[in-house]
Amino acid sequence: MIKKNLLSLALVVLSLASQTVRGQQYAFDKKIPLPGDGGYDYIAIDDANRHLFVSHGTTFNVVDLATEKPIAVIDGLKGVHGIAIVNEVNKGFISDGKAGAVAVVDLTTFKVIKTIQLPVKDEDAIIYDPYSKKVFVFNGESKNTCVIDIHSLELVKTIDLGGGPEFAVSNGKGLIYNNIEDLNSLKVIDTKTMAVKATYPLSPCGQPTGIAFDAANQRLFTGCRTNKGLSVVDATNGKVITTLPIGAGVDAVVYDADDKLIFVSNGDATATVIRQESADKYAVIQTITTVPRAKTMALDKKTKKVYFSAPEFQPGTRNIVPGTFAVLVYKPQ
Repeated sequence: MIKKNLLSLALVVLSLASQTVRGQQYAFDKKIPLPGDGGYDYIAIDDANRHLFVSHGTTFNVVDLATEKPIAVIDGLKGVHGIAIVNEVNKGFISDGKAGAVAVVDLTTFKVIKTIQLPVKDEDAIIYDPYSKKVFVFNGESKNTCVIDIHSLELVKTIDLGGGPEFAVSNGKGLIYNNIEDLNSLKVIDTKTMAVKATYPLSPCGQPTGIAFDAANQRLFTGCRTNKGLSVVDATNGKVITTLPIGAGVDAVVYDADDKLIFVSNGDATATVIRQESADKYAVIQTITTVPRAKTMALDKKTKKVYFSAPEFQPGTRNIVPGTFAVLVYKPQ
């Protein structure tokens, strides 16, 4: 009986500890200043090498996550958006929207080793699909996605999407889910056939942007600008299960599978933190105060810190205050 009671007590303690982690609050930790005054977009983490990549005008800044200090600048580009990290070939693939190209960089030296010219415009979001061993770059103005082989570093296919793609996510098993912003819909791309398999309407979601994936529960989390909502979508059939309130100007969405938390970065100087209580039940647990237009972010799976990038702006304008671009670091309390 004593052993049984001790076991029960241990299970209760573990449960409470788990709830504490899942309900933890995030607070501002520090600012990492970065050089330059250009525009900015996606940021991404190379988990294997512990580096943070920050898009910045015609460059990518690289930050060492161990010291949280800048260590390199990838330059010579024309207008960058995102980077797909592919550790198995030690390469990063950068979408250079103003160059009509994808720049391939060495993840150790940070040198550009090849520029892949593409017959499209407005290269924007970019991801790696481990199932097909291909990189997919999503081209807003051209309304399609280009498929690049990670070994040959060549374009192998262009897939029409019928609308302007925003961010996408791979399920790692042969499917990619891509938000189509101007059609308020979700495209499902089969990476075995290299074709669109299905199209799901996302109503009430309007202008879907960022997206994240819960593999265990087959749930997609889609950030929607028009209705200021985070929609939970059943990945197996496209059904919108519920929509949570978030801030205005959403861009990025990140899911932490360990702590069952969803992070949504908004352009209105907020980030929404949502707790996943079950596959179909969710609750907003915190609204983090950031800075205006800190719309993209990355989550460090090891430290659980969240990183946002943004400069300061002259009041009432979109004019960047020179010398103010930085990464803002938030950590759990």
